[in-house]
Amino acid sequence: MTEPQNSAVGEQASAGAPPKGTAAPQGKVSAKKPKAAKPESRLAMVRRARRINRELAEIYPYAHPELDFRNPFELLVATVLSAQTTDLRVNQTTPALFAAYPTPEDMAAAAPEHLEELIRPTGFFRMKAKSLLGLSQALRDRFGGEVPGRLEDLVTLPGVGRKTANVVLGNAFGVPGITVDTHFGRLVRRWKWTEQQDPEKVEAEICAIFPKSEWTMLSHRVVFHGRRICHSQRPACGACPIAPLCPAYGEGETDPEKARKLLKYEKGGQPGQRLSPPPDYPGLPAPPLGGAPAPS
Repeated sequence: MTEPQNSAVGEQASAGAPPKGTAAPQGKVSAKKPKAAKPESRLAMVRRARRINRELAEIYPYAHPELDFRNPFELLVATVLSAQTTDLRVNQTTPALFAAYPTPEDMAAAAPEHLEELIRPTGFFRMKAKSLLGLSQALRDRFGGEVPGRLEDLVTLPGVGRKTANVVLGNAFGVPGITVDTHFGRLVRRWKWTEQQDPEKVEAEICAIFPKSEWTMLSHRVVFHGRRICHSQRPACGACPIAPLCPAYGEGETDPEKARKLLKYEKGGQPGQRLSPPPDYPGLPAPPLGGAPAPS
C-alpha cells in the first residue's frame, strides 16, 4: 500500500470527506462559499454622503469660490473666463480687465480687439470676448445694467449656462445651488453618489441627497478636495482624511509619505489660486500675472 501524502491539500481532502461508503450527514456541506458583499442601499449611501460632507466641512472650513470678485458682475465675467483654464489664470487676468471696464455699460462699449487682448491669457479669447460683449450688452439693454438674481434670467445671457448661473447665484446672491464642474462630477461619481454623466442629471441627483442649505458650500468643499487631494490621475489616497468613507480608496497613491508629496495648493504648502483670498484662508496668496511665485 502507498502511504497517504502528508500535504495541506491531502489533509484538507481527508478532513472534509466522509469515510468511504458513508453518506454525508444531512444539512452539512464540505466548504462554505464566501458571502458576496451586499450592494450599498440608498439609505446607506445618503448617510455616507452626508458624513463625507461633514468631514469636508472640518477639513476645509475656509472653502470659498476661488475666483477674485467684488460684485456680481465681476463674478459673472470671471466665471465665463474660467472655461478651459484655471481660476488662477483668470484671477491674474481680471485686475487689468476690470480696471478698463468696471461696469456692464463700459464693457458693452469696448472695442473687441482691446477686450480680446486683455483676456488673451485665459485662452479661447475671441470666443470669450464675444460672450462678454454679448452678456454686457444684454445686461445694459435688458436688465438696467444689473446682474439678475434669477437662474431663468441668467441663462439667457450669452456664454452663461446653468453651471455659471449657479456660481453667481450661490456666491453673489446667496441663492443655494450645486455647481457641477469637472472636479465635482468626477468626485461624486468616484464616491458612488451618482452614476450620471450629464451635468444637469448629476445636479438633480446630488440635490436630492442634501438639504438645500448645504448646496453651495458642498460644491466648494468637493471642488477644494478634488483640486488638493483627490486628483484625477493620481489621487493622494494615503493622505486623504476621508479615505475610510471612500469606495475608490486605493485608486491612487496609498503610501502616506508619497501621498503627501502629491498635495496641492495650501495643503502642499503652495500658494492658492486667489490673489485676494478671504481673511480665514490658511495658505498664501497667488502671485500676480508675471510675478514670482511665493516660496513653498
